Amino acid sequence: MKTLGTHNYYVYILTNENKTVVYTGVTNDLKSRLYQHKNSGGRTHFTTKYKCFYLIYYEHFQDIEQSIAREKQIKGYSRIKKEALIHGFNPDWNFLNETIE
Repeated sequence: MKTLGTHNYYVYILTNENKTVVYTGVTNDLKSRLYQHKNSGGRTHFTTKYKCFYLIYYEHFQDIEQSIAREKQIKGYSRIKKEALIHGFNPDWNFLNETIE
């Protein structure tokens, strides 16, 4: 997934097992971040409290400012607009965690 000489940033959306909650984040290491979400202790974190560990959407960027701007844009979307975005990328809302290298 990483290319020499480039920067990698990912905007991603997680959900819980029942697909009732969505969480949007940004990272420079998607695989590690997924692990952190699933294995962070304490119920104070949103993803821990609502068990949002399942990757259903992501976008790749090489520029941090673009990725942060995109994260903010998606966070501002209504639930319906987020669902449409996810559906366009992953129509069945399959959990993609195991597909990330």
